Amino acid sequence: MKKLLVLAWAGAALLSGGMLRAENILLSTRNSSLLLTAEKGKTPLFQYFGARVASPDDILASGAAFGDAAYPQFGAQCYREVAIQATHGDGSMSLELAVESVSRDRRDGSETTAIAMKDKHYPFFVTLFYKTYDDCEVIETWTEISHTEKKPVTLYRFASAYMPVRRGDTWLTHFHGTWGAECYLHEEPLTDGMKVLKNKDGVRNTQRDNPSLMISLDGRPRELTGRVIGGTLAWAGNYRIALDNDNTHTTHLFAGINEEQSQYTLQPREVFTTPVFAFTFSDEGKSGVSRNIHRWARLHRLNHGTELRDVLLNSWEGVYFKVNQEGMDRMMADLADLGGELFVMDDGWFGDKYPRNNGETSLGDWTVCREKLPQGIEGLTESARKHGMKFGIWIEPEMTNTRSELYEKHPDWVIQQPYRENRKGRGGTQQVLDLSNPAVQEFVFSVVDRLMTAHPDIAYIKWDDNMTLYNYGSTFLPADRQSHLYIEYHRGMDKVLRRIQEKYPRLVMQSCASGGGRVNYGVLPYYDEFWTSDNTDALQRIYMQWGVSNFYPAVAMASHVSASPNHQTGRNVPLKLRFDVAMSGRLGLELQPSKMTGKEKEFARRAIADYKKIRPIVQQGDLYRLISPYDKTGYASLMYVAPEKDRAVWFVYKLEHFLNMPSPAFRMAGLDPGKRYRITELNVDGKPVPQDGKTFSGAFLMENGLEFTVGKEYASRVLELKAVE
Repeated sequence: MKKLLVLAWAGAALLSGGMLRAENILLSTRNSSLLLTAEKGKTPLFQYFGARVASPDDILASGAAFGDAAYPQFGAQCYREVAIQATHGDGSMSLELAVESVSRDRRDGSETTAIAMKDKHYPFFVTLFYKTYDDCEVIETWTEISHTEKKPVTLYRFASAYMPVRRGDTWLTHFHGTWGAECYLHEEPLTDGMKVLKNKDGVRNTQRDNPSLMISLDGRPRELTGRVIGGTLAWAGNYRIALDNDNTHTTHLFAGINEEQSQYTLQPREVFTTPVFAFTFSDEGKSGVSRNIHRWARLHRLNHGTELRDVLLNSWEGVYFKVNQEGMDRMMADLADLGGELFVMDDGWFGDKYPRNNGETSLGDWTVCREKLPQGIEGLTESARKHGMKFGIWIEPEMTNTRSELYEKHPDWVIQQPYRENRKGRGGTQQVLDLSNPAVQEFVFSVVDRLMTAHPDIAYIKWDDNMTLYNYGSTFLPADRQSHLYIEYHRGMDKVLRRIQEKYPRLVMQSCASGGGRVNYGVLPYYDEFWTSDNTDALQRIYMQWGVSNFYPAVAMASHVSASPNHQTGRNVPLKLRFDVAMSGRLGLELQPSKMTGKEKEFARRAIADYKKIRPIVQQGDLYRLISPYDKTGYASLMYVAPEKDRAVWFVYKLEHFLNMPSPAFRMAGLDPGKRYRITELNVDGKPVPQDGKTFSGAFLMENGLEFTVGKEYASRVLELKAVE
């Protein structure tokens, strides 16, 4: 197989024991190149990132090279934004980093290049890492910082990545929202001044924003055409992505941990490692960037990323806190009848002294409430076996309530400030446990460990988090390291999740945080999927899932069919639209099946069966976004194409309805122009489209498209395409 990765060294290069000294470093994937200059004794330079080039000379001779410091430091040039700033033990705030060596390490289909730097005066060291893969278009970068000075060094800036981008008619795509309306897409031209995307929640970092962005280099962003750079920070805590647009016609991109209230005291010989910033380039528009990131995620960043996900029913909107043995058994029986594969019991199942009947009590007391579940979890797993399905359970192990046995025993375990009354979260009693504390880490791990040891049949855990990090302060961290809390919290979280994964490698987990509060690649190596939003309204989900899909693959995007009227918005939409929207992600149900009519159940059976047919395409295929809901045409359309281009599935949603409203020709993308495809409509409710059962060439479908009436208000269509001989 042709190697996808090329690592070229130009200039005088010496290879000895894996160490190289070189002037120009060209890292290339199949379609992109990154060029750096790393001359010993000098500051390494960032020269180029974009479409693939054959030789460094092409960039350096063309005038396109940036020649910017690859990791700008506060020192002699103190007027510019910097990637790193430190104060030495003697009070000096200056850094002057120079290349010591360059090395590369190839293993498991990837290559890591390390540029080691040292300050010209102080024993202060920074190593830049760049990792490329043979099988995808994404490059990862991160930094290691250390020193051997006699006294601690204080870090005030410690970015994961710096990248200059040539300014012209450049546009920024980014994502913002709030609870129930997460990850809405925003686009704007990059103008003079600075744009900062940041989070300071402390625990959840995507409730209001997402640490991901795209920069379109050819004007207003387009889905299928144009040169685009995209990047995402793999970090679950506070972040800062800054775009400094200066008068040199350059955008200076900095991405990393948000250093506000997080200055870090670095001890001698301690190594500080920044989170990964993953970036990519595509000349196939925003959808091209998405396909690159999705492939990287499935292959290298998402737990069990290449495996198919089950169709599940979550109990929350069906019963809320009113969990009981008989009700859970009935829901499992109904799910089995519909063709579901996994039942998840949500909140409300635990608490002895304080039974969990609302959000005010019991977090931390992870013992079964025998009043509700006299047969315990054993009775539930037995019911699951009886109905031929898997069983899952909800937990929120990072949290406690002041009305809980855990809090009564360990009030010092919560994040708190001396001399202050703690601000409380959900239910007026919720508190965040201090995961910087190893004792708390052990407790959180034991929540999962005890469940899995006692009930090895548990196949799925929904891990929730419903509170911001208030009351900044730690009873565990010493006085001179209180500013480490934001960082140490997530280091502790990472240790817990790593232990769980190592001990229970087949356990499937969902990342949930007040809905879509933890949709990031910092935690996704340990989770199989995320809860996209607590808002299950199908119409609003079209907008949120569109935004999420820019950086996160469908296999990880939990999308559930809920009741009508919707519990969050009160909107009534057809069952068909609810299924058609949910089927563009990981399909699930979030309702009480016993309240469905016979006709609704029959439609649900057919829809679930149809989804199982197209599940490999949706969950593992290539995404092409076609008509954006944000363009306000009244329609939204997207499709997934199998890598072999022999199958595809196409979705269209009607967002509004007016008399004599024009309908576009629905053109497709990503198909093989030389193949012929048979069209089959799925989830038919009424008459199928006129093209149902007919065949068309891939070229015709992409160049001309199909024309038909989608339907009236909140109508939708799903078409399956199969290549025929």
